[in-house]
Order: sequence, then structure tokens, then C-alpha cells
Amino acid sequence: MTGSSGTGSGRGRRDLRVRVKSAKGRKLSSTRWLERQLNDPYVQRARQEGYRGRAAYKIMEIDDRFRLLVPGARVVDLGCAPGGWTQVAVARVNALGDQKSRATGRVIGVDLQEVTPIAGAELHVLDFLEDGADRKVRDWLDGPADVVMSDMAPKSSGHKNTDHLRIVGLCEVAIHFADQVLVPGGSFVAKVLAGGAESALVTELNRMFKKVVHFKPPASRSDSSEKFVVATGYRGAPAGRLDVGSL
Repeated sequence: MTGSSGTGSGRGRRDLRVRVKSAKGRKLSSTRWLERQLNDPYVQRARQEGYRGRAAYKIMEIDDRFRLLVPGARVVDLGCAPGGWTQVAVARVNALGDQKSRATGRVIGVDLQEVTPIAGAELHVLDFLEDGADRKVRDWLDGPADVVMSDMAPKSSGHKNTDHLRIVGLCEVAIHFADQVLVPGGSFVAKVLAGGAESALVTELNRMFKKVVHFKPPASRSDSSEKFVVATGYRGAPAGRLDVGSL
């Protein structure tokens, strides 16, 4: 790994960008990914500030814009690994009760893989696509939620349209769950990929929520097709739904 230098405009400015040398057995794409990570200011900032990845800044920027994670809120974080979103949620809803003058919130994180414990969060290993998974999360929650957020994403296939359809499917599952647990006025945020198939999602969300927008936070890489759908003002339980507190 080297920090190359150059004259740039001829005024002697140094190029401080880290260059990663190719290594035997490492694919070129892996080398490029590593180089991008090492030079990413959000990755560097996350290391300095103790967050588990640059994704933490995405939910911070979303929350700064839409004010979802307020003290006292009950939050379900789907696809929470490695835990960046959960860390932000714990702090902002006051899940640790550090802010004595404010309500204490609650954060439940769910992921396929085990996540290193986060103080103030309840973390569970669960495949959210398996039968009965939504009921398990409702049992853990034992009541309604104020916010359902999903950073769930499928393993990349390398085929843009396939990945788009897969992530839309995950978003559909998250929306269905949100419709089961949110309080009136609650909020939903989920990652999607640009591609067109999400129009049906937006139609459904417009039925359920008062306001639905697409938002690409500054922390999302400019060359990424990633964006987030943010829905606020949940209209209320669908007809015939049991109160989640009685489930």
C-alpha cells in the first residue's frame, strides 16, 4: 500500500490518495474495492468515531432530514449487521436512558448473521424471510413500533436487474411487517436500488403513509444505484388487523 505523490497542477501539491498494490490471488475488483474503502472519508470517519461502517452516516443524514428517531421511539432494524444503523438508533432514541430528562426508547435489531453486542440494543439472529419470522419479531417487540427501518440487501449477483428485483422483494417483506406493527403516525425507511420495479412499492406505501419520498443521502456513493424510500405518517392499522399488543 502506498501514498503516491505528484505535482498535480504543477504547484507541488501532493496526491494523498492511498494506492493499493495488486497481490497474488487478489482479483482486480477486490483491489479496487479496497483502495476505494481506504480513501473513503466516511469509512475513515466511522473508524475515528467508533461506528461500524459508513452506513451509520446514511441513517444519520436520513434522520437529520426526516426526524424519525426521536427519544422514546421503539425501533425495529431489519438487516442490522454490522450494526451501524443500530448504533445511531440507540443514541437518538435514548435507548440507554442517558438523557434523564427524555423518554427512553427501545431498539431491536435482526439479521441473518450474529452481530457483536451493542449496548442499549436487543439483537437477534433470524432469517426474516423464513416462515413465522415476522411473528417472532412481534413477540420480541411485545407491542407496537414507531419506526421500522430496513437495510436488508441480497448478496450481489453481479447482474443489476436481478439485484434490483431481489432488493425490491426484501423491501416488500419489510413493508408488510411495518403494516403489522407500526403505530399511527409511525415511519418506515428502506434501501432500494434504482431500476423501475419499485413503483409498485411506492404505490403501496402511498396507501399506507401520508408522505413517501425517495432520498439519496450524501453518505451514499455517487456512483451507486442505492437510494432510500422514506415513508412518514402511517395512516393506521389495516381493517381486520389484531392489535399487536394482544398477539
